Amino acid sequence: MNALNLAVADGMTIAKRNALKIRRAPDLLGGVVMLPIVFVLLFTYVFGSMISLPGMSYGEYLLPGIFVLTIVTSAQITGYTLTQDLQRGIFDRFRTLPMSPSAVLTGQTIADVIMNLTSMVTMAVVGLLVGWRINSSPPQAALGFLMLLLFSYAFSWVTATVALALRTPEVFNNVATILSFPMVFLSNAFVDSARLPGPLKPIAEWNPVSTLVQAARELFGNTSPALPTPAAWPLQHAVPVSLAWSVVLLAVFVPLATRLYKRAVSR
Repeated sequence: MNALNLAVADGMTIAKRNALKIRRAPDLLGGVVMLPIVFVLLFTYVFGSMISLPGMSYGEYLLPGIFVLTIVTSAQITGYTLTQDLQRGIFDRFRTLPMSPSAVLTGQTIADVIMNLTSMVTMAVVGLLVGWRINSSPPQAALGFLMLLLFSYAFSWVTATVALALRTPEVFNNVATILSFPMVFLSNAFVDSARLPGPLKPIAEWNPVSTLVQAARELFGNTSPALPTPAAWPLQHAVPVSLAWSVVLLAVFVPLATRLYKRAVSR
């Protein structure tokens, strides 16, 4: 078996291990299944009862934002799992096995894609029950889900890098929460970013989360001609810019996370 086949096989083995660990951990499983349901119901019936949009329901406008919110918050499981394994000495055990050095990070991020796919299916089903609809063609909708999964995979490498730099679960959770929540709430996930005041408006419009949300809305057909056309360049070209963001994140953080991992296991 050549090096590439060995790396792929080892990565899939680690992915299976991490997926089983999520299934057997009630707190992590709740984040995968229950949290998306709570998000959909809470924001749909609490915000939806107070916000009206011309030409469409707030639920249709909201669901793509909830998809992205779940992706960003669920990516913290990557970092949390890595810091736990590092603290418990699991990495040292992996070093004694005849396995590819890249398998740990690859397997963890692949497991997160499976987790995010489960979350998105859950949210889509609950969203359909509360009135969300996909108003685009099947190929466009499929591209929307694939784009969300690609971004979730890329963002998992970001959280893996942060986790390997911080090295402890408690510190990672605090830092990840401080960083992720402003990214989501200072965006167009819940309200039109053009309505934000002062300097918050350009920050939200150039936020990669806003671009991803806008791209998902376009691909799912959750837009209305009655809504104002986005003025910011990234939002006017949301689909290609979102794909470009995923590529850039992978290009930057895959080698950075790999370097930090090698440094962590060499101590």
